[in-house]
Amino acid sequence: MNINKLPNKDGFFGAYGGQYIDEDLKKEFNKIADEFNKLKEDKNFINELNYLLKYYAGRPSPVYFAKNLSKKYGAEIYLKREDLNHTGAHKINHSLGEALLAKKMGKKKIIAETGAGQHGVATATAAALLGLECDIYMGEIDIIKEKPNVDKMRILGANIISVKSGQKTLKEAVDEAFIAYKNEYKTALYAIGSIVGPHPFPMIVEYFQSIIGKEARSQFLELTNTLPDYVVACVGGGSNSIGIFNGFIDDINTNLIGVEPLGKGEKLGQNAASLTYGKDGVIHGFKCKVLQDEKGSIKDAYSIASGLDYPGVGPKHCYLKDIKRAQYKTIDDKKAIDAFFELSKTEGIIPALESSHAVAYAIELAKKHKNKKILVNLSGRGDKDVEFVLNYKISQ
Repeated sequence: MNINKLPNKDGFFGAYGGQYIDEDLKKEFNKIADEFNKLKEDKNFINELNYLLKYYAGRPSPVYFAKNLSKKYGAEIYLKREDLNHTGAHKINHSLGEALLAKKMGKKKIIAETGAGQHGVATATAAALLGLECDIYMGEIDIIKEKPNVDKMRILGANIISVKSGQKTLKEAVDEAFIAYKNEYKTALYAIGSIVGPHPFPMIVEYFQSIIGKEARSQFLELTNTLPDYVVACVGGGSNSIGIFNGFIDDINTNLIGVEPLGKGEKLGQNAASLTYGKDGVIHGFKCKVLQDEKGSIKDAYSIASGLDYPGVGPKHCYLKDIKRAQYKTIDDKKAIDAFFELSKTEGIIPALESSHAVAYAIELAKKHKNKKILVNLSGRGDKDVEFVLNYKISQ
């Protein structure tokens, strides 16, 4: 199978990606692409990034055999422990990379959006470390829901801008961050939080997140002398999943499964499962599968996990679905919450609600496929979700 590892010169993975933006921004984004392509070949840049990933972020994150969960459900379940990274999720991988890129380009500020707050915390952390100003746009609902992460961002010195339009969640935070960036692109870099947005951002974030898959593949071989039968990861925008998928993309006998949020159901507005229910469209300057009505109007997405609450998805995932290299499944709110408690009580690991979707699907797989090896990307820890989950349980 011939799989495009990189987008073409116009930023497309197959039919998806590109730059649907005005000419001034295209010029700036092309400058960013040129600078990034130079830096990723620069030994000094790579050495600096690797130093920070190892001694600051705590990489490599381990692959852990979930013995208790495996015994209970019949398959061998392994967890790639991105929850153990500094700041508590995979987001630190690309946040450090983007902050270094901003410094090399002479930018003074980072502008970012966040849903669950993990990208916001990681960006604020990287900005503090490298002496950059930091503006973070976050939906008003998510600010209330993810208070622990909001408090951390403020302690780290970030300026939090509450977004009160629309659903007051991730999509609107991206909208407002883009508007701000258009006014400040000469002195700021938009540090986007996933493999979405106009080219070159999907390519940049994918590059920095691919360390997950590189580590996981060698670690899994060391542990088991073989490769996993399944690699499972949650998909919102798609950064943690593309990061781990890239380590196994050429291993055709390893099934890649992205897990989208079914939320409250299959109807438009009840979920954020863009690959499952979306149609080709343009959102935030790039082409992908988008949740939209018959007239092509983008509709509100919903997920109990703020980090998955987005009506589009990364173009690389759309491409992988088209060529049938990856499969995309769904998990609803209830199953995600159940998996949140199951992993906590069985293994003593409290997962993020986003990651809980992947854990839930892995449990379903294990029940059907005894003795198979399943690797789950545990993309983040659940500290931020504890109060919300307990209140949710009480209200049911």
